[in-house]
Amino acid sequence: MSLPKILAAEALQPVRAARAKSVIFVFLYGGPSQLETFDMKPDAPSTIRGPFQTIASRTPGLRICEHLPRLANISNKYTVIRTVNHPQNDHNGTHFIQTGHPLPPAQRGSANVAATDKDWPAFGSVISYLDRQAAGTPDFPPYVYLPRLLGHFAGYDINGQYAGWLGKGYNPMATYIRKRVPNDNPYFRDCTDEELNFRLAGLDPRPDLTLDRLDRRHTLLQQLDGEKRRLERASSVADFDSLRQQAMNMLTSRDIAKAFDIRQEPAALRDHYGRDLFGQSLLMGRRMVEAGARFVTVAWDMAVRGDDTTSWDSHRSLTRIMKDHLLPGLDRSLPALLADLEDRGMLDETLVFVAGEMGRTPRFLNRGAEDGRDHWTFCFPCLFAGAGIGGGRTYGESDEHAGYPLSDPVSPADLAATIYQSLGISPELRIPDAQGRPVPLVDNGRPLEMLFH
Repeated sequence: MSLPKILAAEALQPVRAARAKSVIFVFLYGGPSQLETFDMKPDAPSTIRGPFQTIASRTPGLRICEHLPRLANISNKYTVIRTVNHPQNDHNGTHFIQTGHPLPPAQRGSANVAATDKDWPAFGSVISYLDRQAAGTPDFPPYVYLPRLLGHFAGYDINGQYAGWLGKGYNPMATYIRKRVPNDNPYFRDCTDEELNFRLAGLDPRPDLTLDRLDRRHTLLQQLDGEKRRLERASSVADFDSLRQQAMNMLTSRDIAKAFDIRQEPAALRDHYGRDLFGQSLLMGRRMVEAGARFVTVAWDMAVRGDDTTSWDSHRSLTRIMKDHLLPGLDRSLPALLADLEDRGMLDETLVFVAGEMGRTPRFLNRGAEDGRDHWTFCFPCLFAGAGIGGGRTYGESDEHAGYPLSDPVSPADLAATIYQSLGISPELRIPDAQGRPVPLVDNGRPLEMLFH
């Protein structure tokens, strides 16, 4: 049997029955501080523990930040991992946390964060690829990025979110929410319906373009396909075919257009999520999964280039920004998502993964600023919920300053293996890389089976 056939056969063989049909990745870009969220150290010196008090949660032994009371009250719905770590001690941890792999060497622009075609494919891109191998082009975009591609609010095009060497045909379908002005932060304020236009460009059909005319254009394209069949092995042509098929599906589907319309949701539920961009994006994430998406990333991104106070990148003004915006926003909207999924009977089949690309320095001092923390990837938390995850648990223990794991360290490869296996995909499955060589989805990672019931 040829190598392509072997790889194709592997792709059709899930490791076991899937626990999850889909994944929602809540990406807190910038690096939330473990010491102000889920791994607080109230007995540490004031230069370590930070400005906030702890409160009890419903999880034995877990005290979390006083500004997360709703999350404390529903901690029986999720598991906290306190010992995620990796060696990429900067924002390029975005590649680790979205792919499970270290960042390959490449030219990455002046800010050294740009995506390239040498990058590993994101989880959602791999899932898109495997689904297409098994069943052809899906009716609904399998990988969706909300509310905008990572970094685009601030003028970056950040690594880790794309298909990389797998090919552009497996890139996410992303919405394109705009800001009012360059220094606007829609994550920190309520947004109008006019601003919350999650509908993708082109989904509202032109009055003069009837389905009959669209079908005739599609038929003409199909006739032209015969001439280029010999070129199909070229990745650029395959990417174009894939993107064109996705576009045709979206242009001809009223259900897809409706799924991207946040106005379909009841006002009371929208209020419950919060009318800011994060809350409404989480609600849209639920709509995407409900409509058939397999992997949805909802990013709380940096809103303004050069202003770390507009994200979780807490170099300065940590106390004010976390107390007034970040922690209340997370505490309002994440419980709303979990409750909404549960009320609709979706939580048991949706894996919810919440993480940043890193944590913050244990010492409450940053580059001369007295109210901030620097980058720290050597020990930070993440959350899992849904799809059979046992709630009310913690996994791993950090040292007295939340600086390094004391027990049960967890790597990005472990997280990747856990996500893939929850979907019934073997972490050992091989796919062809850019040169056609078989490479495993996960390298030296183990599924965290103990997290599940």
